[in-house]
Amino acid sequence: MKKKVLCTILGAVMALSTLAGCGAANDKANDTVGNVYYMNFKPEVTEVWEEIAEVYTKETGVEVKVVTAAGGNYESTLKSEIAKTNAPTLFQINGPIGYQAWKDYCADLSDTEFYQALSDKELAIKGEDGGVYGVPYTIEGYGIIYNLEIMNKYFAMDGAVVTSMDEINSYATLKAVTEDMQSKKDDLGIKGVFASTSLLPGEEWRWQTHLANLPVNAEYVANGVSDMNEITFSYADNFKNIFDLYLNNSTTEPKMLGSKGVNDSMAEFALGQCAMVQNGNWAWGQIADVSGNVVKEENVGFLPIYMGLSGEESQGLCVGTENYFCINSQASEVDQKATADFVYWLINSETGKDYMVNKLGNVAPFTTFADDEKPSDPLAKSMLASMESGKTAIPWIFTTFPSQTFKDNFGSALLEYAQGTMEWSGVVDVVVEQWKTEKALIAD
Repeated sequence: MKKKVLCTILGAVMALSTLAGCGAANDKANDTVGNVYYMNFKPEVTEVWEEIAEVYTKETGVEVKVVTAAGGNYESTLKSEIAKTNAPTLFQINGPIGYQAWKDYCADLSDTEFYQALSDKELAIKGEDGGVYGVPYTIEGYGIIYNLEIMNKYFAMDGAVVTSMDEINSYATLKAVTEDMQSKKDDLGIKGVFASTSLLPGEEWRWQTHLANLPVNAEYVANGVSDMNEITFSYADNFKNIFDLYLNNSTTEPKMLGSKGVNDSMAEFALGQCAMVQNGNWAWGQIADVSGNVVKEENVGFLPIYMGLSGEESQGLCVGTENYFCINSQASEVDQKATADFVYWLINSETGKDYMVNKLGNVAPFTTFADDEKPSDPLAKSMLASMESGKTAIPWIFTTFPSQTFKDNFGSALLEYAQGTMEWSGVVDVVVEQWKTEKALIAD
């Protein structure tokens, strides 16, 4: 009996030893191959990134994990994930301010193949030591997206303010056209000229970031600077011009906008319920994928965002990027290499480039992309046409905005204004005070 018990114990010990050996072997294999964990910034392309991860793993054997942060929660999600044992190896920053917040986790990318393939090395985020810590993977543009079919229907009406999109080249003209169309919305078969101004918490980025980019850029230009510790929001009335135009000529009453998200707005546009919506070239997928979409590719184009700024007749779209790849410097060397290899695959392999261009809609700024490897969707083509038209593109200076807290508070103030519980002067005060406060925190 004792021998039987002893044999059983010895057998169990040997089995455990064998399992431990297998575990060690697997760990060693993982240490050799490495893994990739990408923290995705854009919820609207989650499925594409998950598909990319699956394809890459099948092709290379390297495991790729994708986690997507909810809209407006990227910073907080990244903070939570970066502290874990299996932290993201690949994440995004939105520019110089983002780099300051995450520089302790940004590896130097100077020697990576994907940085070496960057068309314009000046686009990269660099540290004071000259190292490269963020590499942009796309150039994007945004403005007012329009449905030419609806616009043409209006142009053909008796008494139309203008007869073509080419004539809309200023705020004054846009306002006149919009208000006339709104008065004829029933005849045009729409619920409003503009889609809902999404002010659901976390969904206000089109206004507190993208729309605010124009007046803040104008203030920078007027002061001959590229950043400011304090702003006066001196072009606040210009922001109010276009924001009021959106609010008062849309599919939804202003007081109801706190329940509207970006997807609601894009669905309204896709279903032909409105003629225009502010968004970027990345939105084509959202439009095309809406069930019941009635908007044809050939009828979709971009109009610059006019708000009454000086010289806007020659203004183009807002073009730039807040999409910089960073590799986690705290990750193991093998995971860092695996991650760098994954990014290079995205911009160099036929499969990766196809996803970048045709599924993600990226205008990738790398020498590995030929002229015929540019996005063919209507918004990307309209953006490229604007860039090549000779009009002055508005740079993305919102990457210098002080923090997500500033943006959130700005967005909350805009909702209060839309609902009639805050005067416009209160919104201006929030912007000026919060900017100063949040910039001071960065300095500290």
